[in-house]
Amino acid sequence: MHLPPWLAHALRAQRGPIPWSAVVRGALSAGPLLLAGVLADRTSLGVVAAIAAMLAGINDRPGSRRVSVKRIGVPALAGAVGMIVGTYAGEYTGAVTLTVLLTLVGLVAGGVSAVGPVASGAGTQVLVASAIGAGMPLPEEGWLRAVAYLGGGCWLLALRLALPTPGSLAGDFRFDGEREAVAAVYEAVAGLLDAVGTEHATDRRVALTAALDHAQDALTGPRLRRYASSAAERRLHAQYAAALPLAEAATALAWAEEAVPGRASAGPRRLAAAVRENTHTGPLPAPNRSGPALRALDDALLRAAEAFDRGRGEDLHTRRLTGRDLLRSVFGAGGREYGLRVALCFGASAAVAQALHHSHCYGEHAHWYWLPATAVFLVKPDLGPLASRVLCRAAGTVLGALVFAGFALVLPRPEGLIALVAVSGALIPVATRHFAAQTAVVTVLVLALVMVGGEPQASASRITETLLACAIVLLVGHLPMPGQRGGGVRSRLAAAGRAAEAYLAHVLRETERPALREAGRPVPRGAEPAVRDARAEDTRIEDTRAEDTPTEDTRARRWTLRREAYRALAEARTAIALAAAELPALARHSEGTGEIVAVLERIVDTTTACAVHLDDSGRLTPEQVHRLTELLDELGRLDEGCGRVEVRLPEVPLAG
Repeated sequence: MHLPPWLAHALRAQRGPIPWSAVVRGALSAGPLLLAGVLADRTSLGVVAAIAAMLAGINDRPGSRRVSVKRIGVPALAGAVGMIVGTYAGEYTGAVTLTVLLTLVGLVAGGVSAVGPVASGAGTQVLVASAIGAGMPLPEEGWLRAVAYLGGGCWLLALRLALPTPGSLAGDFRFDGEREAVAAVYEAVAGLLDAVGTEHATDRRVALTAALDHAQDALTGPRLRRYASSAAERRLHAQYAAALPLAEAATALAWAEEAVPGRASAGPRRLAAAVRENTHTGPLPAPNRSGPALRALDDALLRAAEAFDRGRGEDLHTRRLTGRDLLRSVFGAGGREYGLRVALCFGASAAVAQALHHSHCYGEHAHWYWLPATAVFLVKPDLGPLASRVLCRAAGTVLGALVFAGFALVLPRPEGLIALVAVSGALIPVATRHFAAQTAVVTVLVLALVMVGGEPQASASRITETLLACAIVLLVGHLPMPGQRGGGVRSRLAAAGRAAEAYLAHVLRETERPALREAGRPVPRGAEPAVRDARAEDTRIEDTRAEDTPTEDTRARRWTLRREAYRALAEARTAIALAAAELPALARHSEGTGEIVAVLERIVDTTTACAVHLDDSGRLTPEQVHRLTELLDELGRLDEGCGRVEVRLPEVPLAG
């Protein structure tokens, strides 16, 4: 018996080792901040700082220290802004005006959340902090609340940057997961080479994409200087860059579906060991050079050995988002739909909460802000399908409220509750593996904070308001919206289409070389517009390899475009999987999108094989031209609702 997708998603949990470093940081974050506030007789500020530390703990995910600066710091700063906005709106406006203002904040925060994970975290904290600022009765002024909130988030960030991690305990404090991330890329290359010619090749290629995305994220991030400042970091950058041609050659071999010698994967595995142990590579086995892709693999191994010994490298083959990219994300189909949905849910929950609050249904418990704050987490699509989120939230809140009710009967106040806050903070990094578990832990922590702040036991109210928020979000989530539904999926598919087109255009520009024209090799049908736009697209990429030869510069740009294409495809796959796990009324709007992204993936794989072959012989084979033509025609058939748009996907047709 197969469970419905929405229920199966609700029962699915992530697995992995316990992140002990994050557990220690969680124990030292909210609890000590609350204790400091109590000891300084500023309990209310301690509560605000502890809430900020709790939300920062939810964003404290695996990754490098450099990544954590954005992942934790940017949302904390956004939350401080939301605290100021909510505080002064609550003080100087009436119920109706306040509801309208919060709805507008939801519209802006929802649209911005479509940009990416960091922006989504920032949007969440803006909304939660604005609701708390408007509704939590605190004696301090708005700017002081904002300082306390920002201080709570920065406290956890300081712990993240200062405390030792498994990597630093091994003797290298500068790196926290970066070496393992780069080594995992070489392991993924070896895994793909082992799977060439088998049914597992596609899954291994997907795993290689995920490893490259993770390593790229681990090495990038804010820095005081433009370039890597230490020889060890430059060496690690060079090792990552050396993996890109290996990944390209392995993908071309997988596309050709020809078995490779077993020793082909031995070289990448030795490189992985050299990265982990920070040693020299030693002798690398030379693969067979009987074909273009095998010759490319051998050349890539030689380049990697040279890069490991030389240790100079800056280019991580990333492209900064331009203002046009950001505006496209915010005001595109995904941003508009996300913003409108968040605004309606946040505004409706604030209106209901205000009505209940002013009708004195709360009695002495003035915590109407719980309702809109709960709706924020329920309306976020990056936390899972809607039905799954609602079910997990309801179950987790009931469990957490019951657990806290039991603790409240026996724990001394306030010291016992402060200890409970510290324990809950330590459990958050583990509980983030499942939304229901995370909700249960957060519920215990929030109820403990409320009681320390002077409120009586509020478990029953917390359950009631959560169920009410679930009903509001379920209702609003299934309301008809202006325009075409499935905007989040369509925007991700459009981005993947643009990235695939740019990559194909850059590679096919090589077919304009004289040797190819003399050989009479045609450009695949349907790809001519992409070739014409190649030079315009190339100008979007910053030239960080000016000292290289033109050939090396071209390859660097190609690797950047390939990384961007595969990353966009992975994001589209994730969005489609989440949309498919919705209730049937919502899931039908994403029907057929899986086939589109699958064709785009095959186009990008074929483009990679073409790039390798062009490097080797300067021309495409008839098979490659035929395969590209077939794929472009298939994409046109799938995209027939919009007319024939070649690789470009300005609008993706969705069912319904």
